[in-house]
Amino acid sequence: MKLKILLFSLVIMGSCAQAQEYFPKNDGVKSENNNYTVFENAKIHVDANTIIENGMFAVRNGKITAVGKKINIPKNAIKINLDGNDVYPSFIDIYSDYGIAKPKKAEGGGQPQYDASREGYYWNDHIRPETNAVEYFSYDKEAAEKLQKNGFGVVNTHMADGIIRGAGMLVALNPEGTTGDRILSDRSAEYLSFNKSVQSRQSYPTSIMGAMALLRQTYLDAAWYTQGKSKNKDLALEALNRNKALTKIFKTDNLLDELRADKIGDEFGFQYIIYGNGNEFERLEEIKKTNATYIVPLNFPDAYDVENPFMANYVSLQDMKRWNQAPSNLAMMQKNGIPFVITTNDLKDEKKFKENLLKAIEYGLDKRTALNALTTIPAKLIGQENKLGVLKEGAWANFLITSGDYFDKETVLYENWVQGNRTAFTPMDTPSLAGNYTLKLDGNTYDLKFSGEPNEPKVDVKVGETKVKSKLTYSDSWMNLMLESPDSTKSEYIRLVARVNSKSDNLQGSATLNNGTETSFYAMRSDDVSEEKKEKEKEKDVLQDVMPVSYPNMAYGFETLPTSENILFKNATVWTNTSKGIMENTDVLIKDGKIAAVGKDLNAGKAKVVDATGKHLTSGIIDEHSHIAASAINEAGQNSTAEVTMEDVVDPSDINIYRNLAGGVTTVQLLHGSANPIGGRSAILKLKWGAAPNEMIFKEAPKFIKFALGENVKQANWGSTTRFPQTRMGTEQVYMDYFSRARNYEAAKKEDKNFRKDLEMETLVEILNGNRFVSSHSYIQSEINMLMTVAEKFDFRINTFTHILEGYKVADKMKEHGVGASTFSDWWAYKYEVKDAIPYNAAILHDAGVTVAINSDDPEMSRRLNQEAAKSVKYGGVSEEEAWKFVTLNPAKLLHIDNLVGSVESGKNADVVLWSGNPLSIYSKAEKTLIDGTVYFDLERDEKLRQEITKEKSILTTQMLAAKNGGSKTKPVVKKENQTMGCDTIEIH
Repeated sequence: MKLKILLFSLVIMGSCAQAQEYFPKNDGVKSENNNYTVFENAKIHVDANTIIENGMFAVRNGKITAVGKKINIPKNAIKINLDGNDVYPSFIDIYSDYGIAKPKKAEGGGQPQYDASREGYYWNDHIRPETNAVEYFSYDKEAAEKLQKNGFGVVNTHMADGIIRGAGMLVALNPEGTTGDRILSDRSAEYLSFNKSVQSRQSYPTSIMGAMALLRQTYLDAAWYTQGKSKNKDLALEALNRNKALTKIFKTDNLLDELRADKIGDEFGFQYIIYGNGNEFERLEEIKKTNATYIVPLNFPDAYDVENPFMANYVSLQDMKRWNQAPSNLAMMQKNGIPFVITTNDLKDEKKFKENLLKAIEYGLDKRTALNALTTIPAKLIGQENKLGVLKEGAWANFLITSGDYFDKETVLYENWVQGNRTAFTPMDTPSLAGNYTLKLDGNTYDLKFSGEPNEPKVDVKVGETKVKSKLTYSDSWMNLMLESPDSTKSEYIRLVARVNSKSDNLQGSATLNNGTETSFYAMRSDDVSEEKKEKEKEKDVLQDVMPVSYPNMAYGFETLPTSENILFKNATVWTNTSKGIMENTDVLIKDGKIAAVGKDLNAGKAKVVDATGKHLTSGIIDEHSHIAASAINEAGQNSTAEVTMEDVVDPSDINIYRNLAGGVTTVQLLHGSANPIGGRSAILKLKWGAAPNEMIFKEAPKFIKFALGENVKQANWGSTTRFPQTRMGTEQVYMDYFSRARNYEAAKKEDKNFRKDLEMETLVEILNGNRFVSSHSYIQSEINMLMTVAEKFDFRINTFTHILEGYKVADKMKEHGVGASTFSDWWAYKYEVKDAIPYNAAILHDAGVTVAINSDDPEMSRRLNQEAAKSVKYGGVSEEEAWKFVTLNPAKLLHIDNLVGSVESGKNADVVLWSGNPLSIYSKAEKTLIDGTVYFDLERDEKLRQEITKEKSILTTQMLAAKNGGSKTKPVVKKENQTMGCDTIEIH
């Protein structure tokens, strides 16, 4: 052993001398050590697919010079016998902030910052492509050792700050080299995220959609800048263009953001490597379509502490399922051919890395795939496939020496060599206690299970199924084990002392019984084959316990995504919304996603027949003003955000989608909020529960944008602020200014083909040219008149005033302008500017000839819009048929999709609802809700799902309790603000 240490020391000294070969030598005779070190008798894992049994390899000056079954041993070689131990390439982590100084947080507070704080750089402080990680790097020995102990030899590190974060660097965790030796590449990759820089308080962007719009504009500006037309030198854009050829790594925080990052990449021709979050299994089809390689953290969620049954009710089925399913994520990605690498990032406890890696393997991840994900794949992604992640001639001498298969629980990592320099964790001749033993002593049979590192063993002791308290100490190969006597009613212990011999499979030594008697003991190691069999059986049990993924993967999700059906509804009362009116005892045939026929005694053919006798069938409800199914609502960083789009932030897993379907809603306009006069672009959605975000978008719908008037845009309730406008007259000037600029922009663009493309101006030009419609948040008559006047000055029309609670005062002017009204049924007095609202508003506007809709602007109201429509029958005497159009045909007209939806007639989309009674009745329920002929809500299925949810939560609760009792870490249940008990089974009718 001493000889080995001496030889290793010579190797280290040699590599250090080599690293400083041209430095002046002032402390003695200048010399170099260029000896070879040859490692013999090793099981060499050249890569995940190639193993050399009883092989050998040579190292010189930090590189591998030869590897094989037999190699020529140079005369000046130092030989090291590895005694049959395994050798692997050291691992590579391509996402890290190792060694990088933490960015300094911007000082100040109070007033928001709207302009950039840096001169000579891009107009937004959160775009920082000029950042070079190498300028902020210093070697961190302690952090390096933690990484090395998990098998890593190289990390790709960066400054984790900002949206565009600049260039990272590839660093070897060499314990003996200089900083220059360690840096393998000072520009290894470009890093991005959706998160703002902590070094600036600049407000924009305040949302994910703002971050996406900012990225788009930045890429457009970088391309334009290369034409040399900028009047200013922009150091950020110059850096971004320099970085264009670098590998691009995009950090995301959730599953939907992974898809959003890829969307940006596709638009600009970049294939990002995407940092995932471990829930990719929920959207495997969409994830695979990105064609990205994913960086996946091994940070599995802890089980909830559900011992308190009252608090357990506040844990959602989604969170419980994710805990259950997360360890199978990598196996599911592997099965679906999705490439990935593994990172230690986000692990608060580095000791959990191997534990979680082995757990992933237990859940089905193939060992070879795991090794590739830690070695060859990350090496290839950063262009180092011939230098890193493999043991071959010319590669860096980065390797691990282990006691056996790295992916076995009891395998010990002895040493991690980086650039030919050694970090030792456990002497190779240290005997290991690891294994299962049977001990018969004093009339009892003990099962001893030792685990952990050879020099830090742990033990679990049982007599039968009863766990026995124990205390283990271990030093210099001597084991001292105290066992509580299972026969004692007091805390009496048996003491076992033994010297561990690496050549023996068994334990023997002296025992002191609790009565003071001394005797010898002999513990026999259990049969390895039996243990292997047990592990396989355990793996099988684990996989059986994994819950199936649903779509979405939460309460009320589908086991498989539903498809269009051919259905004949017989003998219904059909509210056609056409000149045919309400038709009694009428059939409706749904075929290939369309309404095929409406009439009497229709032939079903092969269609499924639904008896609708006594029931009512209508077109689906359309909500003109909704904020459900969104990951963000407002981009409040500027007074105009026409460049952002709600299509970027569609969230298909919002439970309000399902609740809306249960209320008969099939289509919504997902509007931007009212934080600014010119808000973001709308997304018109079909509520296809379980579908991918892009599949929910109503493809044939025209383009819309949200404007806003009133208190919100002048930030009357925001406290102290400096953003323009501060008054209602200032709001008018915002519109005048932006539309004037848009006209000038359009003219300049026509004169110059290489004009700088401005996404905000492009959108406003669409409005001016009638290619995008405006839906404006509004309350008081003066502002309603103002916006119509502004629009007429620029020769376009406002499409819809939404809310429009003083619309009854200007109904004639609205009719003349040609604008529609989407209003509340009976909201009033909830803030000062709505003090004049009246519940007769909808009826008065309707009687004046204005197209009127009732909207929700609220996830609770939206699921009972049928009842909101009924209020217009009470307030103003609107007929039932016309009132029903307020939530179906009329919003379809306002959204210019009435040629496709909004009425029940042949050729239109089969977006229909079967009601248990009159749809305007408070007692009626939606029994079936169809979109494009697909049943997305069924009342009978809903009742069965409630029972299934209770069953699934019961199973998962039992699993979590078992995990806690087995010693697993748990986290407390935290009741969220306004959260109701039984959040998965809350009543929705």
